[in-house]
This record gives sequence, structure tokens and C-alpha cells, in this order.
Amino acid sequence: MPNVEIHVTEKKPRTLPGFYRPCKEWDLVVLSSDTLVAVVEVKSQVGSFGNNFNNRVEEALGNATDFWAAYREGIFNPSQKPWLGYLFMLEEREASIRPTKLITLKPYNVDDAFQKRSYAKRYELVCERLVRDRLYDAACFFTSNAQTGKRGEYNEPSQELSIKNFAISLHARAAAFARMGEELKVLEGNNEK
Repeated sequence: MPNVEIHVTEKKPRTLPGFYRPCKEWDLVVLSSDTLVAVVEVKSQVGSFGNNFNNRVEEALGNATDFWAAYREGIFNPSQKPWLGYLFMLEEREASIRPTKLITLKPYNVDDAFQKRSYAKRYELVCERLVRDRLYDAACFFTSNAQTGKRGEYNEPSQELSIKNFAISLHARAAAFARMGEELKVLEGNNEK
């Protein structure tokens, strides 16, 4: 890709305009000649699993909804369809991997898929749904604990949400983007003749 910029540290280049809000700072932004190629949101949760689960889900939904609305409205012009990724790491400890209590509500029932599932299994389900509903092009979910995580050890409960699949999806989009750029140059060269 020509003139690639990968932003992970400086705030301004990682801040993109939104549609439902003025702007949002993302964790990774990839540009090629001012064209948005890829964006990644990175989240983690350590402790307070019950208090923060709904907040993390709402953030993921809201960020994707705002991002795609901005794209739909042409806010990122010039741009081919950018790639959007969500990477989530959960602290692995007893409170995050044991089954939760049964949730009973009246007059409606809670989705059985969330019943008696650990927070780890709930996050895994959410990440699967985010991708399958096409809110994100790829999601990565893994767990790690404080002791072994320092040595780089982690668990990937779902192959679909593995770091490898996430990286392959991002690489494929970047390769397709680069190929489209090459094709456009050829077409522009033919049109000048």
C-alpha cells in the first residue's frame, strides 16, 4: 500500500469523526494516502465482572454503530470500505470462569444463551455475535491471568475468535486494499492514453 501510516500511540491520528458523536479515539488506525484502511478497538477487563459486562457490550455496539454510520454518510471520504476489528482480553480467574446465577425477569425471559454461563463464555458469545451480525469484520477474544500472563500465556476458547484468525482477516483486507490500489493505477494509466 502506498504511504502507509499505522497509528497506535499519538492521540490525534487515532481520533476519527463519528456520526452520532463528534469523534472517537481508537486504539489502532491504519491509513494509506489519507484513505482509512483499518481500525481496531482494544478492550480488557480485570475484576468487577458483573458491574462491567453490560458497559463493555454497550461500548462495543455503540462504537461499531457510530463507525459504520460515519462510513455510510461519507465522513471518511475518500475511502473504500475500511476494516473494523474488536480485540478483547478478559482476566482469567475463578470469578470470570465459573457459571453465573440463573437470571429471572418478568414478564420477559433472558436469552437462554446467557443463562448460567461464566463471564468468559458470555464475552465469547458477544464477540461471536458482533462478527456474525457484521458489526465488526473480525473479533478476537482471549483470557489470561495475572501470574502466567506476565510470561505471555493466554487461552483462546474459540478458534473463530483466535488471534490468528483476527490477524489473517486484517492481513487479507490490507492485501485486497493494496491490490485494488494497483488495479486503479493501471486503469488510470489506460484512461490517460
